[in-house]
Amino acid sequence: MQFYTSGMPLITISLWPGRTQQQKEELAKAITEAVTRVLGSKKEHVIVVFQDTPKENWYLAGEQLR
Repeated sequence: MQFYTSGMPLITISLWPGRTQQQKEELAKAITEAVTRVLGSKKEHVIVVFQDTPKENWYLAGEQLR
């Protein structure tokens, strides 16, 4: 697969750890389908990145989420 950089949608998803690989794959496919439908991008140009961020690193209004 050739790697493109111009106009390539890059979607970053931050999650608490614990999702399975299968869940991430299903979500990546659903996001890719939505981006191709809404933005008209080719699916080969859509990149989805998952960032598993530990719960203790999430804050809302200055308070740690639990």
